[in-house]
Amino acid sequence: MKDLNVEVFADGADIEQMKSAYNNKEVDGFTTNPSLMAKAGIKDYKQFAEDAVKAIPDASISFEVFADDMDTMRKEAEILMNYGKNVFVKIPVVNTKGESLIPLIKELSAENVQLNVTAVYTIEQVKEIVDAVKEGVPTYVSVFAGRIADTGVDPMPLMREAVDVCHSKEGVKLLWASCRELYNVIQADEIGCDIITCPGDVVKKLPNIGRDINELSVNTVKGFAKDIQSSGLAIL
Repeated sequence: MKDLNVEVFADGADIEQMKSAYNNKEVDGFTTNPSLMAKAGIKDYKQFAEDAVKAIPDASISFEVFADDMDTMRKEAEILMNYGKNVFVKIPVVNTKGESLIPLIKELSAENVQLNVTAVYTIEQVKEIVDAVKEGVPTYVSVFAGRIADTGVDPMPLMREAVDVCHSKEGVKLLWASCRELYNVIQADEIGCDIITCPGDVVKKLPNIGRDINELSVNTVKGFAKDIQSSGLAIL
C-alpha cells in the first residue's frame, strides 16, 4: 500500500465500519450514495451525515443529493456542504430524465462548493464536467469503470484519457468508481488515477497487495482441508 500513489476511499454507509476504517487508517476517504444508505438501513440522513463528520473530521467524505430537479438539488447541496470542510457534495451528471446537470455543477463550483460528480460513463461527460468547474476548486469526477466493464467493454482506454482531461485543470481529480476487485486498485494506480472507491470486501483485501503468490497454493489447500474437516464429508 505504501508504494501506491492512488488514494483508496471506502464506499459504504455503515457508520461503525466507517469509524473503524478511519481509526485504523485503512483508507484515505469515504463515499456514500442513496443505494448504500438504503442497504445500511439509514433512517435519518441528516443525523447520519452529522455523525459521520463528527467521527471523521479530517478525511474526505462524499454525501449525495437525493432530488431529481436542479432547484431542489441546490437546496440539498447547501445543507450537505455545511456539515464540514471535508465534505464533497455528490451531484449526478444527469437526472433520471437524462437531462444534463452541468448548469448546476457549474453554478455550485463557481461558489466554491466541493463536488463529486457521479454516474459518469463517457469521455464527453468528463470533458463537460472539467470545462464547467472552477479552476482550483476541489472536484472529483467519478467514472464508473466497473459498470462499464460489466457491459463487456474495457474501461482502460477511457480511464487513461480521463486522467489527462481531469489533470488539465487544477483541483480536479479522477475517481475510479464501482471497483470490482483488488486488481482494480493496481490498474487505477498504474494509469495515474487519483482515487478509487472500494466496497468493504475489497478494502479487507488491501493488505494482500505485494503478497508472495507462491504461498497461495499451500494456503488454498489448507483452506480446503479445514473445510473438509468441518463438513464431516468423506469419500472412503
